[in-house]
Amino acid sequence: MTASRLTLSTAAARNLATTTKTPPQMREITPRHLLRVLPWTEVQGGVYRVNRRLTCTVGDGRVSFVSTGARVRVIPAELGELPSLHGYGDLDILGALADRFVQHDLGPGEPVPPGQVVLVAHGKIARVGPGPYGGEALLQVLADGDHLGDLIGAAAAPARALTSCILLVLDRSALDNLTALSGGLREHLARPPAARPVNRYGEAEIALAAGHVGEATLPGTFVDYELGPREYELSVAQTILRVHSRVADLYNEPMNQTEQQLRLTIEALRERQEHELVNNRDFGLLHNADLKHRIHTRSGPPTPDDLDELLARRRSSHYFLAHPRAIAAFGRQCTRRGLYPDVTEVNGATVMAWRGVPILPCDKIPISEGGLSSIMVMRTGADKQGVVGLRRTGLTDEYEPGLSVRFMGVDDKAIISYLVTTYYSAAVLVPDALGVLESVEVN
Repeated sequence: MTASRLTLSTAAARNLATTTKTPPQMREITPRHLLRVLPWTEVQGGVYRVNRRLTCTVGDGRVSFVSTGARVRVIPAELGELPSLHGYGDLDILGALADRFVQHDLGPGEPVPPGQVVLVAHGKIARVGPGPYGGEALLQVLADGDHLGDLIGAAAAPARALTSCILLVLDRSALDNLTALSGGLREHLARPPAARPVNRYGEAEIALAAGHVGEATLPGTFVDYELGPREYELSVAQTILRVHSRVADLYNEPMNQTEQQLRLTIEALRERQEHELVNNRDFGLLHNADLKHRIHTRSGPPTPDDLDELLARRRSSHYFLAHPRAIAAFGRQCTRRGLYPDVTEVNGATVMAWRGVPILPCDKIPISEGGLSSIMVMRTGADKQGVVGLRRTGLTDEYEPGLSVRFMGVDDKAIISYLVTTYYSAAVLVPDALGVLESVEVN
């Protein structure tokens, strides 16, 4: 009978109407540091577009990828790194070819799915073959940007994952299907296509002149942009709060029942909001870190060396985010080395810090059954080209910034209903704004 109730019972409501009492307590409430430290950007129209300079490094022998949440796609022009596609410049066909790669997420030790071409987007795989004395021999180790196989010749050699991997696999039948539609795909050129010069970050170069005298001819230039910039749509978390009118009328002294019900509902929504900002496969921070800014621990537990490597990969860092058990594991490693991390104050709470960067606890970062977790580091703020939170304020019946409580009426059972809604998302403005230390042992 309890599971079928739609509102708070009068028996439970009386607990707030008699004796000296506390407001209703809630164990789910956490510090929610991520929501507090993220600078929030107002989003009109529900969509936030991140424009970047065009980034594409052709001719370096490695394939580059773009990721949208947990979904990874190879950059079509980067397929020119495959030997059989050197010099092929039909971007429409390359785009169609890129769409035919299928993503596979593997764990350590799992075999690589068979296919004509295997692209390593993230992680390490080992190519194996028969050994000279029987058994299996390790022939080659491939990591981020490497590939197995080619469009012509034999299929990709057997391999297995050494770490957690993200692979893109092209099946032979999908390739044959495309080549039947385009005869130009079978032509080969000896030279790779002429590529526009790039800077050390892979962005299209801006031609400049410096140190000249007299009337030297100045180079002309323009800043090229990504043709398909990432767009973030605001996500939503909603619930309908129901309060019986008899409870609202008779049991409101000394505590307002509707206010207490609403307060706890909002706390639960905010907890879910932070969970989504960390774990959502479309916009969550764990899934939106650039593949080149995901690193693995050196030995398993999080060491000062690991956190130093995270910091060294970006021009500035404002906050670490880690599960409390990961923070405890880092503290044990510091104690073992005789190191004493700094302490600092953030939002009124005293937290551990490393190299002056606060390490904020966040229990929304998952821990696997094997005791593995992740540690994030980020730079925040639009002016710093960092990570920003996205929200929409000025909503109808707004109760808090970005959260509305809308009266829905009273039904024929005398139940009052309120629609509680919040809109949110997060955006990483440039790749080095967010880094993730993966495979962190916390046991």
